[in-house]
Amino acid sequence: MLRQFRPGSPLAPVGARTAVGCALAGWVSLLLGVGHPYWAVVTAAAVFQANTTLSWHRVVQRTLGNLVGLLLFTALLPVIGTGPPTMVLLVVLFQIGAEALITRNYWLGTVCVTPMALLLAMFASDTPAEVLVADRWTDTLVGVAVGLLSCVLVTNRRAASRIDAALREAEAARDRARLLLDAPAGPGPDRDGDLARSRDRLGTALIELREALDIASGEWWQPDLPEEEAERAEREGHEVLGELVRTLAAPARPAPAAVEHRARAAAGG
Repeated sequence: MLRQFRPGSPLAPVGARTAVGCALAGWVSLLLGVGHPYWAVVTAAAVFQANTTLSWHRVVQRTLGNLVGLLLFTALLPVIGTGPPTMVLLVVLFQIGAEALITRNYWLGTVCVTPMALLLAMFASDTPAEVLVADRWTDTLVGVAVGLLSCVLVTNRRAASRIDAALREAEAARDRARLLLDAPAGPGPDRDGDLARSRDRLGTALIELREALDIASGEWWQPDLPEEEAERAEREGHEVLGELVRTLAAPARPAPAAVEHRARAAAGG
């Protein structure tokens, strides 16, 4: 893990964004006198994604989900006031909803997370509900604002270097696979094993190349990306990958000596 964040690594700016953004969010919340500054830290941490564009999308989802969740919590206040058993039941229901939704639709998941967090805070203190709602909303705005600001200020120009490395790996894997396909060796377990390993290496390299392109293209300040070269490498790589899959799926053909032996046996000789 430490190697992934070494100086010069494309992931180092992402780590810097997270550290700076979360710390600043907590400090700003403290300066504003909010009673739950860790909510701002958690919100800022949730904002950070693979690139600035995805982080902006997460800002919108987080803000909308928390707002709807606060409205839901406010609407349930008469029910919540009936006592701890009702509060425990609501926490369980919101937990189930969060687990079911968060991986499928993030903003809907946060609709469940927000009232659950407020209910848990009510168990731990006698803070009035309106104060909790104000703290949560303030921390949400602070977290998303500071998180997005750190994404803009801490640029990730190194994301382009990841494309160069992924491009070289994809081309090397493609060339290796082409040599295996063009080799005159007959079918056999050794050849099939080499082809299978080459297929896996090429497939992984193409996935890495596409991911590197998507991440770099979502950063707002980047040098010119080798898009045409990468597109050509992807196209040629997928062509070779398809040929590898077809070759491995084809039924094994007997060697010429085996064919001749069977022919003689069928002829009675």
